[in-house]
Amino acid sequence: MSIWEAIILGIVEGLTEFLPVSSTGHLTLTEGLLGLPVDDRSITAFTAVIQIGAILAVLLYFRTDIVRIVVAWCRGLVNREARTFDYRFGWYTIAGSLPIGIVGFLGQDVIAGPLRSLWVVAIALIVWSAVMVWGERDATQARGENQTTLRDVLIIGAVQCAALVPGVSRSGATISAGLLLGLDRVTATRLSFFLAIPALTAAGLYELPQALDGGVGLVPTAVATVVSFVVAYASIAWLLKFVAGHKITAFVPYRLVVGVLVVVLLATGVLQAT
Repeated sequence: MSIWEAIILGIVEGLTEFLPVSSTGHLTLTEGLLGLPVDDRSITAFTAVIQIGAILAVLLYFRTDIVRIVVAWCRGLVNREARTFDYRFGWYTIAGSLPIGIVGFLGQDVIAGPLRSLWVVAIALIVWSAVMVWGERDATQARGENQTTLRDVLIIGAVQCAALVPGVSRSGATISAGLLLGLDRVTATRLSFFLAIPALTAAGLYELPQALDGGVGLVPTAVATVVSFVVAYASIAWLLKFVAGHKITAFVPYRLVVGVLVVVLLATGVLQAT
């Protein structure tokens, strides 16, 4: 992988990781357009590793909230009277991250193999758009962050597993689930960010040796990770402002256009599925 290819992929990761358009789907598509083997083990590992850049952007952007939650969680472990909502939210984040960790680990061969197909990406982009429309149509937005429950987070965490299919979108899955549970759009989006931290960090660290030992190498991986961090930070700030006044269905036309375009390119032989 050249440095320019790494920069392009870093930009794509940073732009799409937290938007409900599927970062893995866009990375897979971009890798295919660049002529890279999208189902190669080192490429799939690289895709997981550069997500760490986006997670570092989340940690920086929400640093005040994260420190407050971590401090409250630590205090609550030793002092029952200190068990505030922040303490519970710390446990919520841990519990909500378990489903995707378990499913991702057990299904890693399928995720890195058969699912790494542009046919899968195209179909998932189109099909999951219907779920996003459903989520907004039935959204009551009756509850805010302080009214979030363990049940909410466990359900959202389970739905997050759908994002292991390239093209679904982790944020699209979690935000839609939050809306269907009655959470307001900003709360669902913030929760999506927090649930991303353990899931994507674990995936990136797990795949790091493969990315470095495979055909990608240290320098392209480092460059793409840094680029994704810078672009993702700007993307987070923009998305939080956007969802405060807009529905996530605003992204559906784009998803449908890209999905249909990929189908056409695959059917005509312009693109190869893997």
